Amino acid sequence: MSLKDQIQKDLIESMKSKNEAGVGAIRMLKTAIMKFETAGEAKVATDEQIIQLVNKEIKQRKDSIEQFEKGNRPELAAKEKAEMDYLAKYMPAQMSEDEIKAIIKEGMAATGASTKADMGKVMGAIMPKVKGKADGGLVNKLVQEMLG
Repeated sequence: MSLKDQIQKDLIESMKSKNEAGVGAIRMLKTAIMKFETAGEAKVATDEQIIQLVNKEIKQRKDSIEQFEKGNRPELAAKEKAEMDYLAKYMPAQMSEDEIKAIIKEGMAATGASTKADMGKVMGAIMPKVKGKADGGLVNKLVQEMLG
């Protein structure tokens, strides 16, 4: 079953079970998918593209949570958190720090990197391997530590 079909199935289940966070999160995700598919020439979103859209939606939720907490609106932050948690189930399993460090070591060896000046080379080599499976900020931090 494709990810798009799974999302549609989950929307129906969320509606039946009156899961407001699930319904809201999936409707926004479906809207993002529809916008993606209708932008430019008509196309069908692949699972990889949908995962990128899910990641974008999760990042938006994180930003909203931060703003709501600054604005002393815990009820809105809780709603965003529930939606973010619901969307997380569509993401692939996240890599551990040890797994990321192993990939960074491979990237450093492949590029011959040894100083922080080589950071761009290393990031360019490893990001395709960790895309969607690890937070870019964490990868960046670990590369800096290992090159520093």
